[in-house]
Amino acid sequence: MTGNVALVAVKASERDEFMRVAEQHFRGLSDTFTPHADWKESYLPAILANPQMFLRWIVSGGQRSGFILYGIEPHRFLPRKTGAIYELFVSPEKRRQGLAREAATLALSELWALGPSKIQLEVVDGNAGAGALWKSLGFTKATERYVLPAKP
Repeated sequence: MTGNVALVAVKASERDEFMRVAEQHFRGLSDTFTPHADWKESYLPAILANPQMFLRWIVSGGQRSGFILYGIEPHRFLPRKTGAIYELFVSPEKRRQGLAREAATLALSELWALGPSKIQLEVVDGNAGAGALWKSLGFTKATERYVLPAKP
């Protein structure tokens, strides 16, 4: 499948729809996801306020099929820029149709045009489908990330 996907900017006026889809995405990554008040209040405004972040609906056949969030950030230690794919979500009923691959390809092209030294992303442990997608697009596993949850 090629040329059937468009990336369309998410607008502040689409907050309710976006937050519903984002919650679906995060619950799919972790059944323990709980949308706390700070997430509900700050997630979308923080993204939209950052000119180096690009939040796009994945549109196919005139319908929103998910979203992708990507951007450019300063390298932590060097005078370079790093591209990042933060989130990629395709609605369950739209999966396995090549939409994620097309959206990722469009986002990667846009990121490379901004001149980063590399593009990175994280895949949630156990998400073999996402890992396979990113590997097929040339990404290699560079690390394992561990997280210490907040104290109860």
